[in-house]
Amino acid sequence: MSIKSSRILCAAVAGVWLALAACSGGDNIGAAGSTIRIGEFASLTGKEAAFGQSSHKGTQLAIDEINAAGGLLGKQIEFIYEDNRSTPGESATIAKKLITRDKVVALLGEVASGRSLEAAPIAQSNGIPMISPSSTNPKVTETGDYIFRVCFTDPFQGKLLAEFARKSLKAGKAAVFSDVSAPYSMGLAQYFREPFAASGGQIVSEQKYTGGDKDFKAQLTAIKATRPDVIFVPGYYTDAGLIVAQARQLGITVPLFGGDGWEAPELLQIAGSALEGTYYSTHFSAENSDPKVQQFVAAFRAKYNGETPDAMAALGYDSAMVLADAIRRAGTTEGAKLRDAIAATSGYQGVTGKTTLDAARNATKPAVVITVRDGQFKYLETVNP
Repeated sequence: MSIKSSRILCAAVAGVWLALAACSGGDNIGAAGSTIRIGEFASLTGKEAAFGQSSHKGTQLAIDEINAAGGLLGKQIEFIYEDNRSTPGESATIAKKLITRDKVVALLGEVASGRSLEAAPIAQSNGIPMISPSSTNPKVTETGDYIFRVCFTDPFQGKLLAEFARKSLKAGKAAVFSDVSAPYSMGLAQYFREPFAASGGQIVSEQKYTGGDKDFKAQLTAIKATRPDVIFVPGYYTDAGLIVAQARQLGITVPLFGGDGWEAPELLQIAGSALEGTYYSTHFSAENSDPKVQQFVAAFRAKYNGETPDAMAALGYDSAMVLADAIRRAGTTEGAKLRDAIAATSGYQGVTGKTTLDAARNATKPAVVITVRDGQFKYLETVNP
């Protein structure tokens, strides 16, 4: 789809009111006018566009459903979203614009931890709540008390992947191949390495790359020489797909696996049949038989031409719904009161499971492990915290 800086007004009546407000000069419409303005920053284009587009679609579906049900506090939501183009530095600029010019009452975003870390200080300093759908690096919410997430964190994800490697894959020796340019990758590598070693496993090789590289054969050749039982690749799908393909070309047959950064349909397009027998952890599976999940899957497919939602779409949806739930409970969009309402979220039943936010504003959530079999992503198991 063609995407640029956009403003979506989700109800015709709200459009009329906004036009009238604009004619009279308009005040802080997001907080006190006829609509409630919610902002989103996402990687809608660029090298990780699959993340942002998927999360955005889930968020948009939630906004549409909320508005169709009457909106919030008697007002419709005006959803303002911006594309950071997967580019460093853009998210901070967008956050400033959404807060100071568009007067949003809350921010939703981002998928990538590095880009959430750019915007979080802006939201914190302006007293605007920000909810990340799927940034798992612990540093994101450590920014301050206005910053939240609706996904699990990398310490949990790293530990579950270490246990999966040891117990399910029977791995005694592992190689770690991480992206030095991504806080997500470096953090997840650390949180895998420590429990794997603590359980008796041995890290026999650690190699590095920079996100966007195209040739990984030198590092993979070095890894192959150490004869690991498994190779852990805590990167994003754009690089992971190439790494898997090149590993197989070099005759590496051991399982490769990663975290939720692998979650994208494009992974299959990049690596094809080389992905057979690989694994990754993520937040959601459309195969879940829970009625709430299947209702979401059906609604998503109906809106997006039969497309099946992935974890980023489900987390985007839940981030908007958790925010809406907090606005209802707060009875206001005033920053501090809304912050307190989000922080008090407990047992919220979303499509990615129950969301309870702890004192550090992190969600305690289950994870699922996905494998690739016969050219398709297949649910393997659920891991509870």
